Amino acid sequence: MSSLFDTLKAKINNQGKRVVFPEGLDERILTAVSKLGAEGLVQPVLVGNKEKVKQKASECGVDISTSEILDPENYEGFEEMTASFVDRRKGKATEEQARDILKDENYFGTMLVYMNKADGLVSGAAHSTADTVRPALQIIKTKPGIKKTSGVFIMVRDEEKYVFADCAINISPDSQDLAEIALASADTAKLFNIDPKIAMLSFSTRGSAKSPETEKVTDAVALAKEQNADLLIDGEFQFDAAFVPEVAQKKAPDSPLNGEANTFIFPSLEAGNIGYKIAQRLGSFDAVGPILQGLNQPVNDLSRGCNSDDVYNLAIITAAQSLS
Repeated sequence: MSSLFDTLKAKINNQGKRVVFPEGLDERILTAVSKLGAEGLVQPVLVGNKEKVKQKASECGVDISTSEILDPENYEGFEEMTASFVDRRKGKATEEQARDILKDENYFGTMLVYMNKADGLVSGAAHSTADTVRPALQIIKTKPGIKKTSGVFIMVRDEEKYVFADCAINISPDSQDLAEIALASADTAKLFNIDPKIAMLSFSTRGSAKSPETEKVTDAVALAKEQNADLLIDGEFQFDAAFVPEVAQKKAPDSPLNGEANTFIFPSLEAGNIGYKIAQRLGSFDAVGPILQGLNQPVNDLSRGCNSDDVYNLAIITAAQSLS
């Protein structure tokens, strides 16, 4: 686990990346921000009333002197932000509505990222996933060619690293969604120094079963290859045929993956969520994430059950994502 983050820290060190934390009164956030600032890994930007944030930090016994604190109620660039939000929403919000919406810390923080006043955002310690993701989808939006964001986990055990997606966002992805998830997951793999070898998973290997579910996956493979011919991707695969060379030789001897896949695209959220939790609990893997992918600028969602280490790690990932 440490080697994974040592690589990311080396990438972001002295880059001056600004990461927004909308939950400026949460002790876990303040503890992580204190450590991030002291190590010089990111420039933390806390959202909230300055006096209340400073008071909370004092009560928690943490030093946030390296952090900038921005208060939506007293932000000198608020009118500029309001105009930018109205323009971005293209008639879906009046100026008056925008002023009210931007008092919300997640919308305010997301606009800081959109306006390039920050490089990324980490929220969710005290907010739902919807409260974190909705502003990102409305304001930052997805990259060209990608219609939906997705959630990926990096599964780590000693020196082993694997990518599992989508385990957090899309309940029932279609072929186009799965292709997009595969493409975005390849980029995420590279961020963690994983050379992506992508297996599109199913309960069938190379036509051993035929159903709309398996055909959805084979169609996704074709669509992904159309969009990136250099992608090392194959499917549909049962997990053992994707991961165990001896099984691959029997079930898919002509596959370029050779049973050495390291990036796994699950056919549904149901499968992905169950899969990563089995690896985590039975296989003793650490699950780093979920990391949101496919957005124009990085926004990441914490679990409300997170600890300060989770905040610290996700901030490092967010800063690293902003480099790509």
